[in-house]
Amino acid sequence: MNRQALWTVIIGVVLTVAVVAGAFVMLRTVNDPGPENGAQAPEDAGPLTTDALLSEVGDRPDCPATGVGGVTLDCLGGENGPAAAEGITVANVWAWWCGPCRDELPYFDEFAAAHPEYTVVGVHADRNPGNGAAMLDELGISLPSYQDLDNAFAGTLGLPGVIPITVVFDGDEQLQMFPRTFESAAEIEEAVQAAVTGR
Repeated sequence: MNRQALWTVIIGVVLTVAVVAGAFVMLRTVNDPGPENGAQAPEDAGPLTTDALLSEVGDRPDCPATGVGGVTLDCLGGENGPAAAEGITVANVWAWWCGPCRDELPYFDEFAAAHPEYTVVGVHADRNPGNGAAMLDELGISLPSYQDLDNAFAGTLGLPGVIPITVVFDGDEQLQMFPRTFESAAEIEEAVQAAVTGR
C-alpha cells in the first residue's frame, strides 16, 4: 500500500470515529432531559411520593376513574373518579420531554371532543408531574391525565418501552396498542375504530 492510500485510510477511520462519537453525544443530549436541558435530573427529584409531587401541580381536569386498564393511578392535578371506567377507553402514554408526544397530544384532545362515546385519557410516564401539567397547560390540553411515577402502567400491561404509545381498552381488557405517533385526529379515529371492530 503506498503512502497516499495509507493516509486516506487513516483519515477515513478518524472521520468515521468522530462522526459516530458526535452522533452519540447528540442523541444522548436530545433524549436526556438533564439539568442542562432545563429538566430536573431523576437523582435530584427527591422522595417520589405521589402526594408530595402532585401537591405542586395546579388544577387539571378530573380523571374518570381510579386508573386505566386495571392499573390504579393517581390523577395528574385532578381527582380520581369512583370506579373503573366502563366501555371503550383510549389511553395515550406520554411524557413532558417527548417531542412527538407534544406534537400529537392536541390531536387526542380533538379526538376526545369529537367522540364523547369514548373515554380518552393520558398517562404521564415520568417522575415529574409538575412539568407534565405545565406542558398540558401550555398547549391548552383539556384531556385528563393520570400520573405514572414508576412506569407501573407499561410494566403491568407489558407495553414496549417507547413513547408515545396508545392503548385501546374495553373496560380493563386490552384490545390493541399502537406504539407510534399519530399525525391527526382522523388517524386516531381510524386506529380506534379498527381496534374496536376487530374484536
